Parts: sequence; C-alpha cells; structure tokens
Amino acid sequence: MTDSGSAALNSLERLRASLADAGLSLPLDGAAGQRDAAAAAVRQINDYIRPRLADLDAPLLAVVGGSTGSGKSTIVNAIIGTPTTRAGVIRPTTRQPILVHAPVDAGWFATDRILPGLARVRGRITEPGTPSSSAGDAPAAARINELMLLGHDRVPASLAIIDAPDIDSVADENRALAAQLLAAADLWLFVTTANRYADAVPWALLDGAAARHITVAVVLNRVPPGAAAEVLPDLQSMLTARGLPDAPVFVIEEQELDALGMLPAAAVAGPRDWLTSIAADRAERTRIAARTLRGAIVDLDIRVASIATARQQQLDWVEGTGKSVAHEYSSAADAVDDATRDGALLRGEVLARWQDFVGTSDVFRSIERWFSRTRDAATAWIMGRPQPLVDVEVRIEHGLHAVIVDQAGRAAAGVWANLQRTEAGRTIAQAHPELGTESSGFGDRAAEMIRDWQGSIMRLIQENAGSKRIKARVLSAGLNVVTVALMIVVFASTGGLTGGEIVIAGGSAVIGQKLLETIFGEDAVRRLAAEARKDLTARVRVLFASESDRVSSALESARFGSSPESLRRESAALLDDVRQLGGGS
Repeated sequence: MTDSGSAALNSLERLRASLADAGLSLPLDGAAGQRDAAAAAVRQINDYIRPRLADLDAPLLAVVGGSTGSGKSTIVNAIIGTPTTRAGVIRPTTRQPILVHAPVDAGWFATDRILPGLARVRGRITEPGTPSSSAGDAPAAARINELMLLGHDRVPASLAIIDAPDIDSVADENRALAAQLLAAADLWLFVTTANRYADAVPWALLDGAAARHITVAVVLNRVPPGAAAEVLPDLQSMLTARGLPDAPVFVIEEQELDALGMLPAAAVAGPRDWLTSIAADRAERTRIAARTLRGAIVDLDIRVASIATARQQQLDWVEGTGKSVAHEYSSAADAVDDATRDGALLRGEVLARWQDFVGTSDVFRSIERWFSRTRDAATAWIMGRPQPLVDVEVRIEHGLHAVIVDQAGRAAAGVWANLQRTEAGRTIAQAHPELGTESSGFGDRAAEMIRDWQGSIMRLIQENAGSKRIKARVLSAGLNVVTVALMIVVFASTGGLTGGEIVIAGGSAVIGQKLLETIFGEDAVRRLAAEARKDLTARVRVLFASESDRVSSALESARFGSSPESLRRESAALLDDVRQLGGGS
C-alpha cells in the first residue's frame, strides 16, 4: 500500500472511532435520526469503505436490489444460469442474503473483510439447482444475519453478485439489511418493473447512488409486449434528471418461466454481458472501485457535517442547562447574602436575645459605662452563667442555617422545573430524581459550615489583637462577647426591619460596633466586618457549588463523546487523503 493509502486508512480509523462515539444520547429534535446516521456510517466504513480503501484491486461487489416482486432473484438465477436464490410468490422471498462468486475468488469473501457483521455460511448447489446451507436446516428467516457464500463457475472472476432483500420489505430487518448491502456495493444492478419504476422508495435509493457516484445499471423487468417504447423513454428521462444519465437500462419483457422458474438466457443477455465486460477489464474495475469509493467518502463527509451539527446541539443544550443551574445556585447564594445584609437575621428571637444580653435601660449612655457592664457580663459568662450570650449565638446559627437550607431547596426546585421543560431535561430528571430537593445531609453540612465560619471569626479577632493593650481589652470583654458583637455588626442594617425594630436593632448594632471600635479602632472594625462577610459569602458559595455539582455530574454523560470539531477535522483529513490516491475519476 502507498503512503497516501496508509494515511487515508489512518484518517478513516480516527473518523470511525469518532463516529462510534458521536455522543448523541439526549433526545433533542433530530438526534435519533443523526444517531442512526452515525451508526449507518460506521457500518458502511466496516462493510465497504475500509476494505475497498485497503485494496482497490479486490473483486467488485455487485448488489442486485429492488422492490418487492420486481423479480431480482429470478434475474440473478438467469444471469448465473442456475437457480441459486429462492424465488416465489410468498413475500418477502429473499431473507438470507446470498453472495455468488467465482470459485477462484472464494478467499476474498470467506473472511470478514467485507460485511463483517454477517456470519459466513458456505452453501452448495444441489439438485435440482437450489442452494443448500452447510449450517443445517434452520429456516432462512432465522439466518438474516448470515451471508451464504456460493461458488459458481458461471460467475466471472473478480466480480461477485449479492441478491439483496426487498428495499420496501414489510419486515424491518429486511429493509435494514437491503440498505446495508447496497451501501457496501461497488455497483448496483437495480431491478424495477414497468408498473413500479416511478415509485418513491426506489428513487430515494437511486438519488443516493447518484450522490455517491455509484455505477448503476437498471433492469426494467416484466414489461408487457409493446410497452417498452412508452416506458423506456420516461425512465431514461427520470435517470437523467436525477443525475444518472449514463446508467444503462436493460429491458426484459414479461414471459413464461421454465419448470425451474428460470428465464431464458437470452432474456438477461444485456445485464450479464455488462457485468462480464466490467469483470474482464482490470482498468475499468479499478476506475469503478475508485469512483465509488470517492463518492462514498464525499457522501460520508456530508453526513458527518450533519452529525457534527447534531453533536454541537447536544453540547449547547448541556452548556445552556449548566448555565441555568449555575444561575439558580448563584441566585440562592445572593439571596443568603441579602438576608445577612438587610437585618432579617436580627428579627425575632435573635433580636430579643441580643437585647437580653446588652440590656435596654441605658444602652445610649457612655460607652465606658457600657463597656464596664459588658466586662461584668463576660465575667459572669466565665463563671458559668453564659446563657444570654449562648442564646444569641444559637439563634444566629439557627437563623442563618434556616436561610441557607431554604435557598438550597428553592434552587433545587428551580433546577427541577427547568429540567421538566424539555424532553432532554426530563430524561435527566427521570434518571436523577434526587435533584428535585437539596442533597441528603445538606443541612448537616450547612450547620458545620456555619460553625466553621463562627470559628474563623474568633481566629480573625485573635489575629487582629496584635498589641498587648488590644489583647487585654479582648480578654476583658471576653472573646465570645467580641465574636458575637462582630456577627451582629455584620448582620445589622435597617433594611428589612420595621417600626420599633429599626430603633432597637440599630441601637444594638451601634453598641456592638462601639465595643469593637473601643477595642480595635474604627477603621479596623470596618475591615473586620468586611472580611467576616466576605468569608461567609465565600463559604456559602462553596456549599451551593457542591449542590450545583450534583446536576453537573448528572449532565456529564451527555458531555461524553466526540467533539464536533474532531468529527469535521477527521472527515476533512480523510477526504484530502483520498483525493491524493490515484485510479479512476
């Protein structure tokens, strides 16, 4: 094999791997069709493109195809000169595909070089001429995935003939097999009748043949005497209009069959001589093989473009859904942040417990007197009477915890509602019903996060108590008192509070802030409050990010697969490599 041939095979293998992992699992519009197209492309690579690219001189494969009742098997039998395929009135007749070849070419077809998905069964011709399988007497319908191989002296060397199932068979598996065989062919002998030559199904396949530049001959079978003059010009006009102007048309008039169901040899002289002449001319065989191969790869490139577009749609849906999820949890984190700014956490029990601790009789008197009182309260806490301060901490923790859990639930509900809006989303939701609520154990993780944050505030205070004087003031007030005061300053605001709450909360926050300013100074208090808030916000976002990651994990399977860019790039590389190969046009 030439270097260009090896390069083309390498490009083909890369493209095949990408198509086999096209990543079209989501039920988006058109995805099922493109998934089938990717599978069909892989089959064609296996069945035809790879073996033909590996050896342009291998025997040609001529597939005889057509509609139900067109007489394909009868024509194949007549071309060979003996009944090798079943013909009858029961439809569908052809179930198991039969490949007839010259005995000298047996080695080309005994392996899985072509059509590797079909098991090989070696047949033999028995009297009065019907084929018999060496695999036993199982009914033909049970052997749809087997390829019967028949060697016969009347088949010209370097060419094999397959009698395909009906292209419009009532059996799905027969139609699929017929399409697979036609996609694996170097040339077609297409059989139709005077009554059905204009049917849509055959022309859909012939359009595909024209697009792939397959060499096609048409057999117009069962033509009533005298009707050819009317039908033939119309058929030839249709072939020209559909891109097949050079396709020869062979007319077989309607006539009696002999006792073995055979047509006279003269009736099929045209298609037989056409096949024989091709088989005898090596240059013509190479030209046909190269032309069909290039056409198949050009057509493959067109199909890959559509598959890549479908793949991009899958990734776009995942990306869009991921952004929607991120927005839900970012909004939840913003809502928690707002709740810690607007004074909502100082309502109710938190505010009451803070007032119990601070006292209300002389809260607006000099800070020195209040500081002395706070020191006494801290001393009482050290002596084992800390209940008012502990209540404040517990109420803050409970309030913050409730807000975080509530927003996590709201975000999960929002994600769930978004998933339910599309079929793809419903597929994800059905596979992951746990996404409808916050994750198991979220409440415990939120509580742990809050405790860690409270501990970080204590460390922040300790780290900023640099001088002995500041340390003495912190010790005098009590570390827990200073910590709670800083949390109150972080959460206090007039927003969200009404009536007397504004006065009380505002005054309470001022008292806490004055205490902190007495210890650290005004600028330091602002910085400490900002750092504490920034730390809390970051911790909340990390907590919600873990919830968002659950959805990302559920979407991960849809991300697996080839990239659209790799599909297009590998297909273009294959096309370039094949254009550099010689042989035919």
